[in-house]
Amino acid sequence: MKKIIVTSEKAGNRVDKFLMREVFLNLDKTRGEIIRYIKAGNILVNGKIAKPSYLLKEGEEIKINIKKEKAEIIPNKNIKLEIIYQDKNIIVVNKPSGMSVHPNDVEKENTLVNALVANFPEIKNINDGSVGSWMRPGIVHRLDKDTSGAMVVARNQKTFIELKRKFAQREIEKNYVAVVYGHLEKKSGVVDEPIARSASFKKQKIARGKIKGTSRPAVTEYKLLKRYGDFDFVEALPKTGRMHQIRVHLAYLGNPIVGDAKYKRKNLIKPAGVNRQLLHAQKLKFELFGKEFSFQAPLPADFQRFLDEIGKKG
Repeated sequence: MKKIIVTSEKAGNRVDKFLMREVFLNLDKTRGEIIRYIKAGNILVNGKIAKPSYLLKEGEEIKINIKKEKAEIIPNKNIKLEIIYQDKNIIVVNKPSGMSVHPNDVEKENTLVNALVANFPEIKNINDGSVGSWMRPGIVHRLDKDTSGAMVVARNQKTFIELKRKFAQREIEKNYVAVVYGHLEKKSGVVDEPIARSASFKKQKIARGKIKGTSRPAVTEYKLLKRYGDFDFVEALPKTGRMHQIRVHLAYLGNPIVGDAKYKRKNLIKPAGVNRQLLHAQKLKFELFGKEFSFQAPLPADFQRFLDEIGKKG
């Protein structure tokens, strides 16, 4: 059981938002899950069940008693994996858009991990032992649900540890492509702007104005690949790995990604036939155990179709 005493600086915060920011931010828990814990009595304020919207007072005690989750993933052989490469140490897949990387409170069976465990059962116990890590076996990096592209997965613990280190030390080159609204002011450049959670928790933002929590450094290189009428096709190379980093940085430039409902401006209209943000992890390049690797994930059909359509319009 974990106990927290509310300080004067934290008084006045909603209990659900306080817990999301101060306790569960890096533990793969959604605010919805936290609300369910509160309503179920797993989280108490001064020994009583409080409403998620309850405003905390200085000196109050929060008790958190959440039972350990059953560490079991449901294998799903019905999900077809597009495997780019595999050997004894790694699996490289082209993740489709619309698929979450690992199980969560909402989706437990139809994620990339469910498919991986069905096809590569040896990965199911590969993790770093942190809270909730059993849900992410072999996973050393992630893509947003609606972002497609190349992902590398570890097949053994030694490889898992080494790849995690390489991602942390920025030794892995990641190249993304995206279609953005409008035209870049500069055809190439670097966005070096820290990112933080917005006060609403609904999205990330450049760490200016009203934010919650700590801002974190974020750097993205970008360049124009081709101009199409009212859109630009761009390449983005993230040098750090913050949540939604490319999406936030391109929106900061004034060129949000087409189809990105979270970060686009209200006056921008989503083109017909676009059902997700047109962001694709196209390339991965790294060295592992003395061998150089370079992988490329082909553009998915919906992405290529949109490029073809805007190409016809000039």
